[in-house]
Amino acid sequence: MNNNLKLDVSYIAGLFDAKGTISKRKKVWKMEMSMPDKNVMELVHETLGFGTLREKKVRAKKQWSWVCLNKDCFFVAEVLWAHTLVKLHKIEQIIDHYGPHIQELGDNVVDLALERENRKL
Repeated sequence: MNNNLKLDVSYIAGLFDAKGTISKRKKVWKMEMSMPDKNVMELVHETLGFGTLREKKVRAKKQWSWVCLNKDCFFVAEVLWAHTLVKLHKIEQIIDHYGPHIQELGDNVVDLALERENRKL
């Protein structure tokens, strides 16, 4: 793993924008990304510190799949939020969904309305 965490997070956010998916079924959020390169997927898993990494076969080819569910998605979304472009709206939905509950616990959560204004400038 690269010792430069900010570089790793930016790289992962770019990969996730291109290859990742975010979905919600009922009240369960899911973030997923798959690719054949095991080393890259291990970097994603180790750097983010959440989710599970497993091998799967897609059309008889090996793929490595990283999957994150529920509140773990909130913590991943917080990390990727500042670096993402394509999936920004979905990431903000995850933060909005879990944010009020997390704020009640006294955690420091980003003010999305203020940040959206700052991004427009």
